[in-house]
Amino acid sequence: MNAEIHRCGLIAVVGRPNVGKSTLTNALVGEHLSITSSKPQTTRHQIKGILSLPAAQFIFVDTPGFQVRHQDALNRVMNKSVKRALRDVDVVLMVVEAGHYDLEDQRIVTQIPEDMPAVLAVNKIDSMPNAQLLPFLQTFNEASRFTHVVPVSAEKKRNTDTLLAVLQPLLPERESFFDEDSLTDRSERFLAAERIREKLFRQLGEEVPYGASVVIEKFEVVGGVRRIFASIIVDRAGHKPIIIGAGGRKMKAVSSAARVDLEKLFGGKVYLEVWVKVRAGWTDNAALLAGMGYD
Repeated sequence: MNAEIHRCGLIAVVGRPNVGKSTLTNALVGEHLSITSSKPQTTRHQIKGILSLPAAQFIFVDTPGFQVRHQDALNRVMNKSVKRALRDVDVVLMVVEAGHYDLEDQRIVTQIPEDMPAVLAVNKIDSMPNAQLLPFLQTFNEASRFTHVVPVSAEKKRNTDTLLAVLQPLLPERESFFDEDSLTDRSERFLAAERIREKLFRQLGEEVPYGASVVIEKFEVVGGVRRIFASIIVDRAGHKPIIIGAGGRKMKAVSSAARVDLEKLFGGKVYLEVWVKVRAGWTDNAALLAGMGYD
């Protein structure tokens, strides 16, 4: 490849919920930018992860999982976000789980514009014996929609270099969009809300209600200390005590884990206060969703 050619482009990372899109995005960028958990639909917003190399700048657009099972306003907004990303990028990176490719995956393929290059990443290959994995990979033959099929393990960062090598020549020849030190297009305020939500999902596991989100009420820097005041939003009054826990222990665990993570992310001291508020029916209220930053 000619070293003088520089490429730059946006790559939409798409797939059904829980296939590891955010984990793969983080592995490719080399930073924990997109939040992850075992809970489906953890990702609710587009976030760009930027990897700058001497010959190319990769701008990965991590998207919510496209799904058809739930059709409240929140899921309609997230599906709309995925469709918008597919129109506005240069390459599509579709992620599927090793051994799993069904009608839901196929429906996502139909959303990819016909003239757009698309690469398939088969994730979680460590969970499948090679004797079963190889026949599964062979089902995506030369007649498939994808220019390349790359088996990867996002968790263990296996074959991520191969994936980058496959994606690079598909990017347009042009100068970088972002400075080489940029990692994301999102603000510290946005990243703070996402990290708190990640810790909420991880600390409470299956207990955390689906209708839970995080809003930053105030974000300021005073004397080098980031002072962050956040609200966890739930759509039912009965969900509030679940998150707070007996004696406030669960809330303290979420806040403590989030503060430690944010100090590492921002490289400085963080003061964090978190409350729980009830906004009934917010997941199916377009006006409330817009006010909470869902677009």
